[in-house]
Amino acid sequence: MNEEELSEEGVRFKEAYDGVKNEIAKVIVGQERVVEASLTALIAGGHVLLEGVPGLGKTMLVRAMSEALDLNFKRIQFTPDLMPADIIGTNIMNHDADGNYDFEFRQGPIFTQLLLADEINRATPKTQSALLETMQESSVTAGGQTYLLEPPFFCMATQNPIEQEGTYPLPEAQLDRFMFKISVPFVNRDELNEIVNRTILKQQTDIMKVLNAAKIMALREILDKVVVADPIRDYAVRIVLSTHPETEFASESVKQFVRWGASPRAVQALIRASRVRALTQGRAHIAYEDIRHFAEDVLRHRVLLNYDGQAEGKDIDALIRENLEAMAE
Repeated sequence: MNEEELSEEGVRFKEAYDGVKNEIAKVIVGQERVVEASLTALIAGGHVLLEGVPGLGKTMLVRAMSEALDLNFKRIQFTPDLMPADIIGTNIMNHDADGNYDFEFRQGPIFTQLLLADEINRATPKTQSALLETMQESSVTAGGQTYLLEPPFFCMATQNPIEQEGTYPLPEAQLDRFMFKISVPFVNRDELNEIVNRTILKQQTDIMKVLNAAKIMALREILDKVVVADPIRDYAVRIVLSTHPETEFASESVKQFVRWGASPRAVQALIRASRVRALTQGRAHIAYEDIRHFAEDVLRHRVLLNYDGQAEGKDIDALIRENLEAMAE
């Protein structure tokens, strides 16, 4: 493909991306970084974990995305008594008039394209693990049979801070399957005034559907054509290795306070996310700034503090930023 053709595809990509972003902005006040990361993960084929205190609009963001996307949408409200079969489905016994019995698999709510896993850390780890296969392979295995989900499968999970009452920590294997962990900040004064104003006026907002499954898969094909130069790829690799205390790239703080670092999935996530950002910035190649832009979102949930780090209350985001500042391009 020549540069002119790639440029035309890049324009179509940016128009589609901005179209969904503008529709979501009709409902969501502020939170531009959160919206950007969520759309990036959707197009890049990842999943998103949104963390923030109740009332910040995490669930509303997912609902707004579902209205802007022509995809099958289902919601699972995670509670302590939720069981894995409530998510993936179960086999039930049927019998006909002749008395013959057979088993039929009844699909659970995970059989969808856009899934909202609301307050995921209020369910037990056993129930949380029901998402592992689906998030990695877009399939469900039940009763010895594997079922493929209709692409694209995109999971947006919300969770309350782990310090809150009635929450369970997500297993490391579960966390690693999320492309991003996005911290949802509290709104500022102007944004809060706008939220209250919209609530008082109760204005009806109509969101147009911008993308369907076929268009999303087409956008992912365009991503594969974004150039990743060898130095850029190596830069992403060094950033991930810098989270491992035993490597030469780790800062002194990482060596002192980190137990283990990010997995190879982190490098893959950095590259995929950077490709999306490059196209939205009008480039057909990844730049160093694209890698840095998403580094904290990709790494914060994949780095585990040791005892000293937990005792001193070290901030993982600060450790990541320290590594980035020390890392030469």
